[in-house]
Amino acid sequence: MSLVLTLVGLLLVTFVIGRVMPIDPVLKVVGERATQAQYDAAYQAMGLDKPLWQQFLRYMAEVLRGDFGRSISTGHPVAQDLKRAFPATLELAALGTLIGVCVGVPLGVIAAARRGGWVDQIARVVALVGYSMPIFWLGLMGLLLFYGILGWVGGPGRQGIIYDGMVPMVTGLVLVDSLIAGDWGAFRDAFSHIVLPASLLGYFSLAYISRMTRSFMLEQLSAEYIITARVKGLSERRVIWGHAFRNILVPLITVIALSFGSLLEGSVLTEIVFSWPGIGQYITKTLLAGDMNAVLGGTVVVGACFVALNIFSDILYRLLDPRAK
Repeated sequence: MSLVLTLVGLLLVTFVIGRVMPIDPVLKVVGERATQAQYDAAYQAMGLDKPLWQQFLRYMAEVLRGDFGRSISTGHPVAQDLKRAFPATLELAALGTLIGVCVGVPLGVIAAARRGGWVDQIARVVALVGYSMPIFWLGLMGLLLFYGILGWVGGPGRQGIIYDGMVPMVTGLVLVDSLIAGDWGAFRDAFSHIVLPASLLGYFSLAYISRMTRSFMLEQLSAEYIITARVKGLSERRVIWGHAFRNILVPLITVIALSFGSLLEGSVLTEIVFSWPGIGQYITKTLLAGDMNAVLGGTVVVGACFVALNIFSDILYRLLDPRAK
């Protein structure tokens, strides 16, 4: 029931946003030189002459069918544009989150276990810089150094001109599709393009994950059961990873899910700097063009991803913590 209410609330918010924006959707369709008769015909065809509650029900029914309308900017159905743009963002955010988890979790655990030591100091500086540095500036500096000067990575975009469109799209994830096709040249090219933006997102992700992991571990390491385990003669490694770390898995899942969700909807600046054709860049461009069908469609998709992540987190809670059942 809560899931249904959440989805209805999401649709209601996007519907209200579409109605309060100072953009006339009819003019975007018929153009400013249309006659009054043409304007009125389009106004009725779009259902804008109906009461708001009827408009909302119609909007909700269309969204549930996967119909977000047609994009004025591209001329394509919004669902088709999102089907193309969303996998690019998903691939970027997933790799960034993977980097954040693989580096941030061990860093947070070690920092808590050696509180006040040099590893702890490094972890705190990393977290502070990760929260403070503007990502667009890091992106520009990264392109200048690693692409422009050193030539270690690929440039903007998902692939180079040579491989663009050469890999058959199966999943929409270029790295995965190039492996499926067995095209190692395309895989290396795609990896060289994604490694820098994904590393930047991964750095911001690990800054958050490492800080929260450290906080969770410090709370557990001061608990009485940890003191008891040490008195019994258990090794420090078993105390930290076998007892303390196991008890922070549930809240840590929430942190990782939130981090992944924030990368899905918050990678707009990264996508713009690196010309990454993802959903963030798509929503930004269509918003500047006043294309509300595309903006609302992208917003609904991102919101639905957050709902799906919450459901996934709840499932993992029940698997990791029997008390949650």
